[in-house]
Amino acid sequence: MIALLKSESMAARIAGGILKSPKASIASLICLTLLLAAILAPMIAPQNPYDLAEIDFFDSKLPPMSQGYTGMTYLLGTDGQGRDMFSAMLYGLRTSLAVGATAGLLAMAVGTALGLLAAYRGGVVDSVIMRFVDLMLGFPTILVALMILVVFGQGVGKVILALVFVQWAYFARAVRATALVESGKEYAEAARCLGIPAWRIMGSHILPNCLPPLIVIGTIQIASAIAAEATLSFLGIGLPITEPSLGLLIANGYQVMLAGLYWMSVYPGLLLLILVFSVNIVGDRLREILNPRLAK
Repeated sequence: MIALLKSESMAARIAGGILKSPKASIASLICLTLLLAAILAPMIAPQNPYDLAEIDFFDSKLPPMSQGYTGMTYLLGTDGQGRDMFSAMLYGLRTSLAVGATAGLLAMAVGTALGLLAAYRGGVVDSVIMRFVDLMLGFPTILVALMILVVFGQGVGKVILALVFVQWAYFARAVRATALVESGKEYAEAARCLGIPAWRIMGSHILPNCLPPLIVIGTIQIASAIAAEATLSFLGIGLPITEPSLGLLIANGYQVMLAGLYWMSVYPGLLLLILVFSVNIVGDRLREILNPRLAK
């Protein structure tokens, strides 16, 4: 009951803090709009850009606001395969959000479990986990993910696993630091004296107090995962060409940008920039709300 009241109070505090900031409010509205657009992409998009039956090659490389061979008006033009850029961007946004959110949540789960284990067990377990965390944080994220995908190949699942592998250490370090402070407080000592199992103390007593840094880091890491997936796909080792991705759209348009076909790369790039920028603004505002020093 106490944990539920704390979570409701935190939710109200976050909502009120975001509404007090015009910048964060606009960023939150943009994130919500893009999320709804991604979920409703099959209903919003004029065509399925990855269904060969709906694509006409005669409509390839049309500029924005052009009317195609079949009479369809393309608001943002078409690419080299005749796909509607607006539809392709909606489907690519859907994939980018799914990959980023899944990777961020899985990394949070793994990092939280290992961070709690390191803080509560201490000793050799803590040393081994934290040395591995230091090792992971010592290498560039995109380089490690690049090496993993070079070995295991392309695919949505492989990209998610690669991003989880390079992001869990951020959560583990933050959770361990918070859990070390909380596990030494009176309520944790009282719970141990009452004979409450360690897993219950960690899950019911210590974990709720680790939520503020987890929420902030999770938001930022989701944005980082979206950008990393786009980078890997742009380099040609992320998602295969049969999957919709903003990174792949940018890469395909980049090859013909010097020919004047700017819309194939610029529009997906702007959408990716707006998405990552908005999520980062929300994450930064959450950091100010949940950090008492910054809240003042």
